[in-house]
Amino acid sequence: MKTSNALLFILVLLYINASTEWPTHTVCKEDNLEIYYKSCDPQQDFALSIDHCSDIATHTFNVRAAIVLRHSIKELYVKLDMIVNGKTVLTYSETLCGPGHSKLIFCGKKKGEHLYYEGPVTLGIKEIPQGDYTLSAKLTNQDHVTVACADFTVKNYLDY
Repeated sequence: MKTSNALLFILVLLYINASTEWPTHTVCKEDNLEIYYKSCDPQQDFALSIDHCSDIATHTFNVRAAIVLRHSIKELYVKLDMIVNGKTVLTYSETLCGPGHSKLIFCGKKKGEHLYYEGPVTLGIKEIPQGDYTLSAKLTNQDHVTVACADFTVKNYLDY
């Protein structure tokens, strides 16, 4: 068993070195709603999954996310851009960690630590906009270094 695990690990490393970009991951695909993501950080991918696509807009939903930090998080900022037909139509930014702004349980984590979150998330939106579009998300730390980033493809054909 150890030999097969070592072989698998070596193959993954070879694949990572041979590929020029990270694969597209499926977050969820149900009925008329599909969400995919691809890491836009050339040096790091991360894991993200949710239980049910349909719960995103209407309920609190369960999420699982994991990443190994390449940079410490004393301060953490998020910037989201909604892109339709190649044009940014909406931008949102917020401080997630910082002096007096520790909204997340992993604020203060150090480089090399493994972050894993499993639990409820509520976006507080009434509905997911219809159509095909991209949400670009970027997390940066106090040194303006990218902690994680991803481009999410959303395909929503739900009729609210």
